[in-house]
Amino acid sequence: MADKTKEIPTTIADSNVMSKYKDAATIANGVLEKVIKLCVDGAKVLDICIAGDNAIVEATKTVYTKKKFSKGIGFPTTISINNCVAHFSPLPSDPESATALKDGDVAKIQLGVQIDGFCSTVAHTLVVGASAEKPVTGEKADVIQAAHTALEAAVRLIRPGNKNMEVTKAVDTIAATYNTKPVEGMLTHQQLKDKTDGKKQIILNPTEAHLRDFERCTFEENEVYALDVLISSGEGKVRQLNARTTVYKKTDSRYQLKMSTSRQVLNEIKNSAGNFPFSLRQLSDERKSRMGIVECAKHQCVIPYDVVYEREGAFVAQFMTTVLVTKNGNVMATDPHFNQALIKSDKSVKDEEILKILATPLKEPSANKKKAAEKK
Repeated sequence: MADKTKEIPTTIADSNVMSKYKDAATIANGVLEKVIKLCVDGAKVLDICIAGDNAIVEATKTVYTKKKFSKGIGFPTTISINNCVAHFSPLPSDPESATALKDGDVAKIQLGVQIDGFCSTVAHTLVVGASAEKPVTGEKADVIQAAHTALEAAVRLIRPGNKNMEVTKAVDTIAATYNTKPVEGMLTHQQLKDKTDGKKQIILNPTEAHLRDFERCTFEENEVYALDVLISSGEGKVRQLNARTTVYKKTDSRYQLKMSTSRQVLNEIKNSAGNFPFSLRQLSDERKSRMGIVECAKHQCVIPYDVVYEREGAFVAQFMTTVLVTKNGNVMATDPHFNQALIKSDKSVKDEEILKILATPLKEPSANKKKAAEKK
């Protein structure tokens, strides 16, 4: 007798899956707006990160209330300033908890929301204190404009039949136009149910060593990507400094941990975060989580999202969107909230191939619109 077990759809070819990505994105976009407003002179980064995470949790409580599946933080709120590239989200007990924003700081906000294992992530870069009357200029404007322009080109290149290295090349070309560099080795991952680091990837500014092991791939319809563009005014190289890692993600390792505290922490991670990146702030006991996470990380039961930096004096900008690749074109589910009125670079793209890519509409015109256009 044939097995009649119905396979649960996990791609955006299914309208319910598409809706979950879009609903998660709507929440992410709303929380990003709130976090942007909190980024003012004197505001503590810790307080803003906590507010962002709380807003995600509260908003996800109000959707899919009759369904029994996981929902909540898909990526914890992080705010990385100036030459800090990514993943800065301190704990109250960390020395970095006193870090506050100052006018002129280049602040990168990243956060994500998941509903039933389908995650929509977004990132935005702002300059504290900037306004239409006092726009950003010079090096800061160049790096922010470069990151936004590269994201817009990359979104248009993630189309069925195109290859991942075409995106890498376009980002390189755009970064050079603004006298900037893509951040070396940074990855965009395909998104799958309960998996934010799918096999298909896009790499920025790869070294020869990266390229030896990096898998070339072709984009296909109904795929989803967390498209992440990071551009630096410096060398594009990252390093760890003294900031403590606070963001991790559980792996599939089944190693039997020795310490009782470690086992308790890992069990709490499984129950509260599942397979999604989390901040140690999300766990119930900060001191215990700091102790237990050490053994978890040592035996690769979790992987760390280390806080990394460019050289002192450099500025790094980031824009990120969750891209849904549909048969009618691409959907930018999350909105990186770029505001051209605030950014005034004196540089612009001249490369004809890149200009052609940027002019391409994200979505294909419908059959009816095509017929109407042909009649004119």
